[in-house]
Amino acid sequence: MYEKEVLLPHSQTAASQASSRPLWVRFAGVAAICLGTFHTFRYHFGTPDKTETLAKCPQIEPLFPSQESPSLSKMDDYIASSSFLNESTIRMAGAIQIPTQSYDDLGPVGEDERWDIMFEFAAYLQVTFPLVHSTLKLEKVNTHGLLYTWQGSDESLSPTVLMAHQDVVPVADSTIDQWTYPPFSGYFDGKNIWGRGSCDCKNNLIGILEAVELLVDAGFSPKRTLVLSFGFDEEISGGHGAAPLAKVLINRYGKDGAAVIVDEGAGTSTVWGSTFALPGVAEKGYIDVEIIVRMPGGHSSIPPAHNGIGVMSELITLIEANPYEPHLHPENPYLGLLQCGAAHGPAFPSKLKKLLPSHSGETCSNKDKLAIEAAKAGDGVKYLFTTSVAPDVISGGVKNNALPERTRVLVNHRVNVGDRTLDVQEKIIKMAEQVAEKHNLTVHAFNDEPETPRSITLNSVGALEPAPVTPTSIDEATPYSVLSGTTRALYGETLLVAPGIMTGNTDTKFYWTLTPHIFRYGPGWDPEQEGIDGIHTVDEHLSILAHIRGVQWYSLFIRNMDEADLA
Repeated sequence: MYEKEVLLPHSQTAASQASSRPLWVRFAGVAAICLGTFHTFRYHFGTPDKTETLAKCPQIEPLFPSQESPSLSKMDDYIASSSFLNESTIRMAGAIQIPTQSYDDLGPVGEDERWDIMFEFAAYLQVTFPLVHSTLKLEKVNTHGLLYTWQGSDESLSPTVLMAHQDVVPVADSTIDQWTYPPFSGYFDGKNIWGRGSCDCKNNLIGILEAVELLVDAGFSPKRTLVLSFGFDEEISGGHGAAPLAKVLINRYGKDGAAVIVDEGAGTSTVWGSTFALPGVAEKGYIDVEIIVRMPGGHSSIPPAHNGIGVMSELITLIEANPYEPHLHPENPYLGLLQCGAAHGPAFPSKLKKLLPSHSGETCSNKDKLAIEAAKAGDGVKYLFTTSVAPDVISGGVKNNALPERTRVLVNHRVNVGDRTLDVQEKIIKMAEQVAEKHNLTVHAFNDEPETPRSITLNSVGALEPAPVTPTSIDEATPYSVLSGTTRALYGETLLVAPGIMTGNTDTKFYWTLTPHIFRYGPGWDPEQEGIDGIHTVDEHLSILAHIRGVQWYSLFIRNMDEADLA
């Protein structure tokens, strides 16, 4: 392993500043930020020397707020105390005990009574965080969207926006007996708090409000406006919650009117002998393709050689036999993580290190040698830079003695960063045409033409391009440098952090025009519990230490953004 002094040179000034900080700042853990300036990767051939490799993963000095007061110091110490741990546990438990489940078949807000649980949750927040509600302006958007504004003293500064969602994935009745503790108990076992929403993402929502409540109590008064935007249907795509909230903010502040957004997202992962915090700076896109095969019906006692189900099966088999190749486009953040791994990972694979310098992201064929080699780490890694294909829903036929006249399948694609949904359409059209030609069928491809007998129809029933990639420049003060410096101030300098990528989508998809600086990041970290345990399934739980560190991070980040030399 490289020596820390070689990888992370820091001035004596920074070191002395760190030593004057509260104990939780100095000893809370270990972290370092590595930035992949991945948007301009063009590497020359040959093996780079150590200096050149390190330059591809620059570090940010720990960033501490300069504004100090006895009240703020007392606040910092209080967050690290056992008293705060106990009180925070109670607040988290109370939030989990309100089952704010969102269902795919929910009707309009105000008509479907299942939305009404959100009233109870909002009332709980009002009682639990009295200073937030007496100091910040609260607007309710589409009844249950919660929009808090802490107006700053300098209106020339663009606001900081922190996000979370109030809703949780439903718990199936058939799984309740499988939970170690009841799913809406908020049970605390001395280390972990259990229940639906504990890590997705009532921890973020409660953590943000705890940090703001403490800052108000400590007498902090922001120069930069702080906005808290809490949707209530993220788990069913955010159309009722995040979409109207984003519209309000975009109308209020304008295009690129916010300085930064931090929402739920990636956390911390150990790989190649080093540990990386991975704030998400990109999201894959998606497109759901509906395929409908129309074939003649008739009595099943006199079947043709191929009926509609058989033809559909042939097309599905062809789709699965032609998966997308792994491809690391220059803008994909995983390329930045590979650069950081090469620079700082003692167990970084030699073959990847050899392939990195010659990788341009542009290939003469579909074969990207670096991406193919990196994909060998497993599907969880491969699909960070590969378009995925999954036939998820199928139906056809109505009776056991009647040939199916209409067979339907829904195929989900998660579109690689650097690709387009149009690429998916073009590929599936070719495969549909191949099957159609064999069986003398007509193809209606993404053109809104009506279905006809003896045809294959392709429709897009939902699509989103890959998200714009958040800038990670550190040439001057940037939102990314503030986020990075904040993380290193909290956790230290031995844990590396690189830009991350999300395979799914968050509520931020509605906020793309509000700011180019969007980060999907879960800042709370417990080294003994990496990852998200039980998310969307049985036994969801979260380390209370990770939650408290998240509160510490939010309190630091709000103050650092307030002081940052940003517009």
